[in-house]
Amino acid sequence: EVQLVESGGGLVQAGGSLRLSCAFSGLTFDDYAIGWFRQPPGKEREGVACFSSYDDSTYYSDSVKGRFTVSSDNAENTVYLQMNSLKPDDTAVYYCGGVVSCQSIDYWGQGTQVTVSS
Repeated sequence: EVQLVESGGGLVQAGGSLRLSCAFSGLTFDDYAIGWFRQPPGKEREGVACFSSYDDSTYYSDSVKGRFTVSSDNAENTVYLQMNSLKPDDTAVYYCGGVVSCQSIDYWGQGTQVTVSS
C-alpha cells in the first residue's frame, strides 16, 4: 500500500523559511512523481510544485517560482519542499500527492499546516 506522510509545517514570520518533507513508501516501481499542493483557507486546492524521477524534472507554479525548491532523496524515500521568502499568502494546508505522474494524483498525504504571519 502506497503511503505519503508530510511533516515540517509550522508558524513562521513573513520572509522566513520552512522545509516540508514527504516520506513515501509502498511503491512497487522505481520511478515516481510526487507533487506538492496547498489549500488556503476557504479556497480550492492548487498545485505548487512537482518532482518527477522519470527524468529528474521539476515544475513550479508561477506564485512560488524562484522561492520554493522541490528535491528528492531516494535513499530516504523522501521529497522535500524548501520554501523561502514566505509570504502571508502562502498560508495553507500543504499536501503531497503522487505517484505515477505530476498530472495524475492517486495518493495523498494527510497534510501539514503552514502559517505565515505578517
